[in-house]
Amino acid sequence: MGNRLKDKVAIVTGAGSSGEGIGNGKATAILFAREGARALLADCNPEAAILTKRMIDEEEGESEVFEADVSRAKDCEAMVARCIELYGKVDILHNNVGIGWLGGAVETMEEDWDRIISVNLKSMFLTCKYVLPEMEKQGSGSVINVSSLASIRSGPYPQLAYSSSKGGVNSLTQSLAVQYARKGIRINAIVPGLIDTPLVQPLKALLGEEIMEARARAVPMGRQGEAWDVAMAALFLASDESKYITGAILPVDGGLSCWVK
Repeated sequence: MGNRLKDKVAIVTGAGSSGEGIGNGKATAILFAREGARALLADCNPEAAILTKRMIDEEEGESEVFEADVSRAKDCEAMVARCIELYGKVDILHNNVGIGWLGGAVETMEEDWDRIISVNLKSMFLTCKYVLPEMEKQGSGSVINVSSLASIRSGPYPQLAYSSSKGGVNSLTQSLAVQYARKGIRINAIVPGLIDTPLVQPLKALLGEEIMEARARAVPMGRQGEAWDVAMAALFLASDESKYITGAILPVDGGLSCWVK
């Protein structure tokens, strides 16, 4: 166990994985606990969050599971209230919830657009709405929003709603960062590139191993990232080591965002 987050309390949304293995939220929750944080593990699938808790328990960390749909204001308010009830404060908010969608303006139905924006962007607005007043009372806090490489560059296939939602995450991050900079609260975003998580395993099942090899070739480093790479970036932004960093949009992408082939 480390002590980079000793005595800190974290809320991690999307703390369970979407399938077998370790996703970004699960890895981040485990790493936060390893470094001394007490963590509230929020997920719309409590069974997935329970699996994360079991791994934390095995390492003698401290966490609790909370079922929440963070696209709903009522759930976000209750989530923050539960964290205060359990631990007395919130030092870290890690916004990891997000879903993908393929299609351009013509192919995307209005209900699909609304769902993607609600889950990927509105959820971060709502969690911040209820967490920030608590952090303001303390005069300190760190918010970490998980964005996507799709927020800053287009890929080989259209994903209009997803890209728009993640671009909104970047703008939300920087707007709030400026607003709360003098209140001791830092707000940053992580921009993952091609990360090998349970979320992309259906691609492998559908298209075969070749798709994973193609993803690796697309990256300057020649390989996909792991969920732990995103988690390590989150740990840095959650810790006091990044005390002079706010409003950053941090790529964790093996150089993909700056490579033009």
